[in-house]
Amino acid sequence: MNATKALILGLIQGIAEFLPISSSGHLELAKNLLGLQDVPVLFDVILHIATLIVVIAVFRERILAILRALWNWLFHRGKVLSRGLTKTQKKKDDLNRANLAYIVPLIVATVVTAIVGFVIYKFIPQAGVKVVSACLLVTAAILGSTAFMKPGNLKAGEMGLPRSLFIGLAQGIGVFSGISRSGITISAGIFSGLDREAAGEFSFLLAIPAILGAFIISLKDMGQMTASVSYGQLAIAFFAAMASGYFALKLLMKVIKSGKLYFFAPYLLVVGVLGLIFG
Repeated sequence: MNATKALILGLIQGIAEFLPISSSGHLELAKNLLGLQDVPVLFDVILHIATLIVVIAVFRERILAILRALWNWLFHRGKVLSRGLTKTQKKKDDLNRANLAYIVPLIVATVVTAIVGFVIYKFIPQAGVKVVSACLLVTAAILGSTAFMKPGNLKAGEMGLPRSLFIGLAQGIGVFSGISRSGITISAGIFSGLDREAAGEFSFLLAIPAILGAFIISLKDMGQMTASVSYGQLAIAFFAAMASGYFALKLLMKVIKSGKLYFFAPYLLVVGVLGLIFG
């Protein structure tokens, strides 16, 4: 690998992680084109950490609000649940309850993701350009189907256990290279009746434990990665992923609000077909 190739992979990761076109699939296709098949999965996961930083930065207010609500519930439960509150206190109490309501769905969906992801990763082969291309076509079909869905009005904290299980299952399936994690989880949220913006927000909040888990599991490949990628090249790719990811996430949230998630389906259809033909 050289600096130019590292920059290209970083830009691809940042853009494809947030736009629902599968960063893992595009990275695998790009590495195949650039002759970088020997670069281990840990490199991809570290680039995911770069985009995770973007998620935390963009959704920092919601993340901090959830953590504050959890802290209050654990250590000041009497105050949070007390009666006879003033109007201002009642407003804070309602906000605490709304933010606490995120926690169970996030935990449930994360557990399901871990189980499904482990089974797929352990027992189902998924390497190869043709497999990735086929998965891109599946993502295109999923995104295209959102065009026929009426917008829901549920918030993430109102989703309940069945919807949490469904979205966690969707994210688990996103382990396949070519299945867009953001695309399939946002679509699952929309199919479940979530408000479009809530579906997008929940999808990216759910990515935090998934990416951290993948990073921890992949650390065993650190020695293999440093044999093919220098720390300088890794830094170039990392910061390129952060920069491109920030703008891609901002763009995607606008697309989600407008209900045009299916706009990405034709692109994936073309790339998937070309991959099947020439891969």
